Amino acid sequence: MLKSTKYKNEKVTFFDKGKGKVIVLLHGFLGSHKIWEQTIHDLSRSYRVIAIDLPGHGGTDCVGYAHSMDLMAKCVKSVLDSLRLKKYVIIGHSMGGYVALAFADLYPDYLNGLCLYHSTAYADSKEKKKDRLRAVAAVKANRAIYTKTTIKNLFATKNLNYLKDEIAFATAIAKDTGKKGMIAALLGMKDRPRRDIILSLVKYPIMMVIGEQDNILPYEQLLEQSELIKNKSVLYLEHDGHMGFLESPRESNKALRKFLAKCF
Repeated sequence: MLKSTKYKNEKVTFFDKGKGKVIVLLHGFLGSHKIWEQTIHDLSRSYRVIAIDLPGHGGTDCVGYAHSMDLMAKCVKSVLDSLRLKKYVIIGHSMGGYVALAFADLYPDYLNGLCLYHSTAYADSKEKKKDRLRAVAAVKANRAIYTKTTIKNLFATKNLNYLKDEIAFATAIAKDTGKKGMIAALLGMKDRPRRDIILSLVKYPIMMVIGEQDNILPYEQLLEQSELIKNKSVLYLEHDGHMGFLESPRESNKALRKFLAKCF
């Protein structure tokens, strides 16, 4: 069921389905709760799944010129507080993983587990920060072209020809993110701090999903981070890029269910 609440007097939209232990899904840049369609369908048979549209994305309004990861984490917390929820597992894809790490930093006692889905605990490098600013300029110049190019790059190059429906699906969802929301997220990601210390300190289970053909995040860097985790689960997707839940949904969801069984 699609629901909404308020954060800083702005509308926040989220999807709530299923009963039982709570799973929170946080989409990536240019996503919304809709991107998790297959994951929600699968997991909601056993869990209560809450998929939140992050600020400036989907049906959620912008709350400022720049959306820091901490601000978005506080928005997520306000949604979960409005539902009177105290314990949950957060699954964050890409930017959603950055928000999940910020949440883990700010509210450590609320988590039963954390999944970084094609995401990193490191901050942007100097070159990546420049890339974010170039992206802001590209969005201002032509949002439609930037969106189309960016979405295609999220998929493994060798998957482009036979995942055309999935690419079209992700592109259609991305159109729900306006220019202001895109810029606010890019600026927030650019300035996020490194949070790899969380990986080594927490006792609850952490899962990393790593695509070997990821065009966004270096494979070796993610392997390095996975070694920091004490109670870890790692899913290596040999043929996938940055969108495992669309590129290999069955394998991804099977691994998620196995991980979630460890968390509760």
